[in-house]
Amino acid sequence: MLPPAPSSPPQGAWLDDAGTCRWRVWAPRARQVELVLIDNAGQRRRWAMLAEPRGYFSAVLPNIPEGQRYAYRLDGGPERPDPASRWQPDGVHAASAVWNPRPFAWTDRAWRGVRRRDLVIYELHVGTFTPEGTLDAILPRLAELRELGVTALELMPVAQFPGTRDWGYDGVFWFAVQNSYGGPRALQRLVNAAHEAGLAVLLDVVHNHLGPEGNYLPEFGPCFSQRFRTPWGDGINYDERGSDEVRALVLANARSWLRDFHLDGLRLDAIHAVHDQSPTHILAAMRGIADDEAALRGWPAYLIGESDLNDARVLRAVDAGGYGLDAQWSDDFHHCVHALLTGEQAGYYADFFDPARQLAKALRQAFVHDGTYSIFRGRHHGAPPRDLAGDRFVVSIQTHDHVGNRARGERLHQLLSPPQQRLASGLLLLAPSLPLMFMGEEYGETRPFPFFCDFADPALQSAVRAGRQREFADFHWQGLLPDPLAAETFAAARLSWDWSGDPARAGLRRLYVDLLAARRTWPTLADYEHRHARLVETSGGSLLVLERGAADRPREQLEAYFNLTADSLPLPTEALRRTVLLRSSDPRYGEPADGPRSPNLLAPWEFVVCAGTAGASP
Repeated sequence: MLPPAPSSPPQGAWLDDAGTCRWRVWAPRARQVELVLIDNAGQRRRWAMLAEPRGYFSAVLPNIPEGQRYAYRLDGGPERPDPASRWQPDGVHAASAVWNPRPFAWTDRAWRGVRRRDLVIYELHVGTFTPEGTLDAILPRLAELRELGVTALELMPVAQFPGTRDWGYDGVFWFAVQNSYGGPRALQRLVNAAHEAGLAVLLDVVHNHLGPEGNYLPEFGPCFSQRFRTPWGDGINYDERGSDEVRALVLANARSWLRDFHLDGLRLDAIHAVHDQSPTHILAAMRGIADDEAALRGWPAYLIGESDLNDARVLRAVDAGGYGLDAQWSDDFHHCVHALLTGEQAGYYADFFDPARQLAKALRQAFVHDGTYSIFRGRHHGAPPRDLAGDRFVVSIQTHDHVGNRARGERLHQLLSPPQQRLASGLLLLAPSLPLMFMGEEYGETRPFPFFCDFADPALQSAVRAGRQREFADFHWQGLLPDPLAAETFAAARLSWDWSGDPARAGLRRLYVDLLAARRTWPTLADYEHRHARLVETSGGSLLVLERGAADRPREQLEAYFNLTADSLPLPTEALRRTVLLRSSDPRYGEPADGPRSPNLLAPWEFVVCAGTAGASP
């Protein structure tokens, strides 16, 4: 492992191979800080830490074993865990533990990453992905995901959170890997095994807020903004008094994930809630960190932002005034598909009142709202992405957010018929953008993914329950809301991993396998520059035509025809002259073999993929 960058003096506990440990903590609100070492019998030894400029305190001690528990006392107060802790083996309120990332025996020296255009992202929640709910339990599934056609895992946040069950967005230790998931060494094992299986690993990180329980940072220093508050808590102080040290901590955290765990990239949660008026935005500074690490190790370090701003500045190069992110989540595609197939118009779906036409626009340029009026926001929203290629945008038909933020956590496949499920999957995997799948989507998992958490504070428990009831007061006709704090709510979200006995499920998974194989083997689907989508209105309803490939290379072009209605529609004349490469109504994909079908018609919710010219093949 390389030493920390000189411009960012390390915070936390740094153990060298000789057993000497160096502690450093930023605590400008304290006059004095004590380091407390705790042995296995609970006995304490205390050392006064050396005061340094700008509110830092440090200590150096020899003969420290890995796993040594320690805490800080500020001005003689109660013991507190380290804000830069790398390991919280006993939870958020307990002492921190010394951890050394270096001893792990990496075997991924030949790994060179996955090209951005080849990213097929599989979002998973560690706690519900397997019955065991650990990082190590993911390893036996890696080969299966690779065979499915996935090229990158995206882990929902693993930074230490309260209790043992949580989505991960209530984390309070940026550097520490959740103890109930297996801790930091388990994350190293997973990434190493994934690379051996040919899979990249991305990690969802939260740098816009911290969770409400076990958050001791305010006792140490001004880590939170005095001006901005996010919907989930106080915003992080990136540009106010004391922000230099906060920025250094966050940038060191990004470097640690990339360097100590060999992660292929970070998914940056809700960057629209990151407020920074510094000359160098924190995201642009993070771009520099990622580029440094990529150059040192020899494979990409991606930064993918979750943003609802519809602002291409997120993706523009830093020297062009942007933040330099590699890609961003683009929810407009999801909202179009969802509104089209479910008919729902509540909340932010109100903006997608003409979903078929808006879907064509999303396929052409990612943003539906590119300066248009937003009913949901009550103002104009977004700006045109202009020249940005499709592989700068991550699209989905399901994510943890859009499933889990429903009243009962229903998955899209619980709301749709099998033909609609296949149509949604075809739109996703043929779209000229980077596809993201939510775990279980590939076989139509019907177990819900509701919101769950494990707070211990009774007042916080009551506030969470009351807040969920208020948020979904209009949905009580669906039945009682799941209790977010109940173990049963969490258990109900575990994947079934069951499709063999259900033809519709098995067929849907086969469709995913075939379409993902097409993304690998049909060169046109790797062309994110040349894409067009148009809506054809017929007497029976809307037909969406998606064109992939350059017009001056007709033999390489592909066209997909999507029936966006519950009625049969005639295939356009030009489609009848072309070679059909795939039909979603094929019995292979779960459609009953004795069902009515005609080569000249599109069945309800059916899609067909054709070569650009008659007789051509990809």
